Order: sequence, then C-alpha cells, then structure tokens
Amino acid sequence: MEEILKSIAAEIVRQDDWGKTAQYIPELASVDPQQFGISVCLADGRLISAGAATKPFSVQSITKVFALVAALGRVGDQLWSRVGREPSGNSFDSVVLLERELGRPRNPYVNAGAIVTTDALLSGREPKMALAEILGLIRHMSESDSIYINETVAASEQETGARNKALAYYLKSHGNLNSDPELTLGTYFHQCAIEMTTDQLAMAGRSLAGLKGAPKVISRQRARRVNALMMTCGHYDGSGDFAFRVGLPGKSGVGGGILAIAPNVASIAIWSPGLNLYGNSHAGTRAAEMLSNATKWSVF
Repeated sequence: MEEILKSIAAEIVRQDDWGKTAQYIPELASVDPQQFGISVCLADGRLISAGAATKPFSVQSITKVFALVAALGRVGDQLWSRVGREPSGNSFDSVVLLERELGRPRNPYVNAGAIVTTDALLSGREPKMALAEILGLIRHMSESDSIYINETVAASEQETGARNKALAYYLKSHGNLNSDPELTLGTYFHQCAIEMTTDQLAMAGRSLAGLKGAPKVISRQRARRVNALMMTCGHYDGSGDFAFRVGLPGKSGVGGGILAIAPNVASIAIWSPGLNLYGNSHAGTRAAEMLSNATKWSVF
C-alpha cells in the first residue's frame, strides 16, 4: 500500500494538472492548488499516507456527512420528512429544484439539504452547542483533539454566502427551517470551516467503513444508508461520474477534499485544492480512480 500511494502521489505531481480553487470564497481562492495528500486506513488498523497528509485544509462539505450522522443520532428517521434521498442532477447550491419541490431538498448533501440537517441539530439550542456536538463527534471519530474551526474561513463564507442565505430563507418560507435563518446559517458556515488533515479524515471515516477498532457512533444499518447517499449524491452532479470511475461511496468538499469508503476494507481521504467543473477535487478524483484501479476496491 505504501508503494501504491507513493506512486499515485508521484503521478499526480508528474501530470501537473491541478484545476482551479474555489473562487467564490476568498480564503479558499488564495490556496495554492498544486498540493496533494492521500491517507488510507486499512481494516488491520494501519494508517498509510503519502504527500501532504498532515497539512490541515478546509473540509467544507465533507462535514455534511458528520452532521448527518449527528442529526440521525439526535432526531432519527424523522429527518427524512424534511430532506429527500434522491440525486439532484443540479449544482450543489441550486435553487431550481427547491422551488419546484416546495422547499424539501433532494438530499442532505446539497447545500439546502445540509442547511436543513444543521437546523435539525440546532433545534432551539445555541449555535455553539450544535457546533460543539459536530466538532466533538469528528474529534471522537478521528481520535484527534487537534481539529478546529477556522474562524477566518467562516467569516469569508459569511460575507460571500448570499446564495446560501437565499436557500435558507426559501426553506423558511416553506416551513422547513425551525430556527432563525441567520442562526442556522452561522452554524452551517462555521461547520463548513472545520479544518482537518487527510490522516485525520481517513481516521474519521473508519466508523462508516465498519473497520475494526473504530468508534461506535453509528449502527451498521445507518452507516450503509449514509454511504449509499455518498455514492448517489456525494459529488453533486458529478456523482455518477465518480461512481463510474471510482466505484466507491465518496463525499467531496470545495476545499479540495474527498472522503471515500470501501466498506469493511478501508477509509480513504484525499486532498488537492484545485477543482473540476463539478466543484470536486480535480487531481483528487484522478487519484481516487488510480487507487481503485490499483487495489480493485469497488462496491460493484
């Protein structure tokens, strides 16, 4: 595995094809796109890495997975009355389907669905309490206390988050937001600004992969459902392409991260901040495909 990861990292650097960072969030736009890290947690407990695996990065929408785990633990299957489980076929911040389907987001991984999930966690509490629950869960799953919210990134998202604000108020107009939209949005922006390394992210994915020794934070049945949504919706309108090329459930973030799950086999984290046309890591997607080809890991 060490040789496979080193080979992938070397090939990504050799190809020198990085994509562009997220330009609509100033703090992400300024990140050097020519960076790459990859980490794999195996069923035997080993953590193997290559590249910039210990450099913290903004995990952004990958936190939607952990917020979903937390929300299911708090409100259970009641969440599905507010959020669907279908792919959207639209961009992650699209208003079109939300308007057509009367304020019920297609899935918990598009922005509107994630805002509803965060609202379910907020549920009359102070935002700092909901954030503490999400951050505490991530630290527990990764067995690392050195995971924090980047306040500068959170402020940058708050300043440029007009589209997310529009989504939140549209949800509110349909009665699908229980808290004040500004409180829910503030919680959501700070949630997305959590920073992790690929080593930490791969460790956090062990519970979803069902690996031995992983913290028991979710039942196997719910983990299977979370993974199923990652497969069908985790890369937005690029989810079909990722499934076709990689064959594993995966969740992306516009910070350039990817969390991928090989059930009962491995938890995989990849980071390269340049994005493709879908808003997913350009080099990271290629690296995931290389790893799948080299290991023959696939759910198909």
